[in-house]
Amino acid sequence: MQTRASAIGHADPAGWAASGACQDSDPELFFPITSQGPARGQLDKAKAVCACCPVRAQCLEFALDSGQDFGIWGGMSEQERRAMRRSGLPYRRLAAPRS
Repeated sequence: MQTRASAIGHADPAGWAASGACQDSDPELFFPITSQGPARGQLDKAKAVCACCPVRAQCLEFALDSGQDFGIWGGMSEQERRAMRRSGLPYRRLAAPRS
C-alpha cells in the first residue's frame, strides 16, 4: 500500500504538496482504521488540519484523479470521495476553494 507521503511525493515533490498543512503532522493521522468509534476523533482531527490548508482543493483533486482509496485527502474520507465519484458531479467545481 502506498503511504500518503510517497503518494504526494510521487505526484509533486516540490509543488502544491509542499505547502500542505499536513506537512508537520503525523501521516498516520490521515489514515484512521475506521470512521467509527474512537477512530472518529482521529478522523475529525485530520479533517481539522485539512480545513485550514491552502492547497486543500489541489489535494482533493489529486486524490480523485489518482484513485486514492484510503485516507483523508483534501478534507474528505474515502467514503466521501466514493460518493462524490458516484454522484457524477464535476468534482473540480466542488473542490474549488470558496470565495
